[in-house]
Amino acid sequence: MSRKPINFPRQQGIISRQAHADFPKEGIYEREAGREGFFGPATHFHHTHPPTGWIDWEGPLKPRAFYLNNLEQNMRCPFSAPAFMKNAHTELRFWEVGSETQNLYRNADGDWLLFIHEGEGDFFCDYGHLEIREGDYILVPRNCMFRIETSETMKVYMIEATNDSFQLPDKGMVGRHAIFDPAMLDSPALDAAFENQKNENKTKVIVKRRDKTSVITYPFNPLDTIGWHGDLCVVRINWRDIRPLMSHRYHLPPSAHTTFVANRFVVCTFTPRPIETDEGALKVPFFHNNDDFDEVLFYHKGNFFSRDNIEAGMISYHPSGFTHGPHPKALKKSMEDPIKFTDEVAVMVDTRDELICQDCLGAVEWADYYMSWQEKKE
Repeated sequence: MSRKPINFPRQQGIISRQAHADFPKEGIYEREAGREGFFGPATHFHHTHPPTGWIDWEGPLKPRAFYLNNLEQNMRCPFSAPAFMKNAHTELRFWEVGSETQNLYRNADGDWLLFIHEGEGDFFCDYGHLEIREGDYILVPRNCMFRIETSETMKVYMIEATNDSFQLPDKGMVGRHAIFDPAMLDSPALDAAFENQKNENKTKVIVKRRDKTSVITYPFNPLDTIGWHGDLCVVRINWRDIRPLMSHRYHLPPSAHTTFVANRFVVCTFTPRPIETDEGALKVPFFHNNDDFDEVLFYHKGNFFSRDNIEAGMISYHPSGFTHGPHPKALKKSMEDPIKFTDEVAVMVDTRDELICQDCLGAVEWADYYMSWQEKKE
């Protein structure tokens, strides 16, 4: 049976006519309680105290943050990189590639989205060769063989669409060329670099399926493609190619910055943009309950304008049902002396299903992150 949400907007008390703008008076804090990740029914509450003004916290709903740069690493194999968060529909890994990978890798559990956090090098796969660098997304279809060559340590944030595939979001009334034109997606080339890597050396292909690995050994290098045609392939786009949606009068929700979608989660990219200029517009993310999604934010580079004490390579985890928003210092500055431009770059994963933090994160956790919303007395 089809269903339809109850939808009949009402209002009570002192309110603003427009969500996220023109608050009725000073000292009012707006909180959004919404469903379906900013697409479903929502109510905007106005409070006289910050919704994040707690003084203590007990229980598993506590927000958490981690220093991924400090995770223990096996630098050779992506499957040895710890899957630090996972559920039935996705898993997140952080892989340090230390040198040329001699083996080939295949993920038979789903598509992989590789985000290059640091470094540059060469990506060889069934489809050919790509030069890759910091800031690249590389979408690797399920079961595609690949390896990476790099002359320096490369750090890769890996997002798996388990038993699923990545697709592009429906961009609605702004059209398919908004945010980034599909023509911006690069694909591998059967170029001289790919031709030069062909050889008759014994080669191992390590395959992950149902979270277990198998090793297939060939008496030659199976990356020996001489041609291909079709519409399934590796694609690449750099965050610098993304042109974010903006509104000078209204702070857009995170969903406006969606880059890739799977069946049970989305991947959003926050890139540098001008700050809203309208006097009444909110200039930092609004307080909200994302009551249907867990939120994971990976901080790539820049000054993370709505957070304090966050550095590149960190990741934060906000379980669904947890009210969150800007830290006090960022909120105060946005009202008194707002910046004109953000320079942050971050990757957000929002999942419909609970993410389970794995034991490996215990050693790299910022234990007091949940207290970082407390206003420090001058």
